[in-house]
Amino acid sequence: MKTDLTGKYLTFRLAGEDYGIPLLQVKEIIGMLPVTAVPQTPDYVKGVINLRGQVIPVSDLRLRFGIEAIDYNDRTCIIVVDIRGTEATTRMGVIVDEVSEVLNVQEDEIEPAPSFGAQVSTDYILGMANMDETVKILLDIDRVFDPQEIAILEKAA
Repeated sequence: MKTDLTGKYLTFRLAGEDYGIPLLQVKEIIGMLPVTAVPQTPDYVKGVINLRGQVIPVSDLRLRFGIEAIDYNDRTCIIVVDIRGTEATTRMGVIVDEVSEVLNVQEDEIEPAPSFGAQVSTDYILGMANMDETVKILLDIDRVFDPQEIAILEKAA
């Protein structure tokens, strides 16, 4: 296993499952803000928000992963992350059901992502953190959205 996966991860929940993203890519966590819809974007792109004068595209991770949409509640929040694209870094918000905690994940707790065959892409999974009898899916947030999608998001902002 690659030792560079060791480190701090912000963990959050989507549809009862635990996920984590590298803490260094997290810029801030905010409550839900009014989202301005942008026409002709994929359904998981909810639109843009105005965060202290900066326009930031926002995507719903539930919809991005093909999970059924739910009504947002007081636990729903936006994680503002920096996504490294091929040309530049894009700041964007991802909507999650709730943020859990910051975990320090050690090398011996990380297992490779399982293979589901050629039909299912797991390129965006860094690995599986096996901790406290739960499994947390560690995401490569840079690969959750492909370069064309990031270009769409940049245009939306």
